[in-house]
Amino acid sequence: MQKRLHRPKFLLLKSVEGQGVSIDIPMRIVGSILVITAYFVVLHVNVLTGVVMNVIADTLSIPYFIRTKSWDVVVMLGFLLAISFSKLLS
Repeated sequence: MQKRLHRPKFLLLKSVEGQGVSIDIPMRIVGSILVITAYFVVLHVNVLTGVVMNVIADTLSIPYFIRTKSWDVVVMLGFLLAISFSKLLS
């Protein structure tokens, strides 16, 4: 008899909502790629363009972290967005 491995519930990712797949997962992936790209752009190309890319990246990532109830990340991204907006205004 083969023994079944049990996974804890917190490791299971529920990404299917009804018939479609949750849109926040691809948004988080694009946001993560944009964060890295924005960092490069800020350092080597143009600060304003990099900051705009960073704002877009953080905004794309937040819905995933709200759905997964990762409030510490949501708060951190909120602070980073506030810093980015202050740079856009100056």
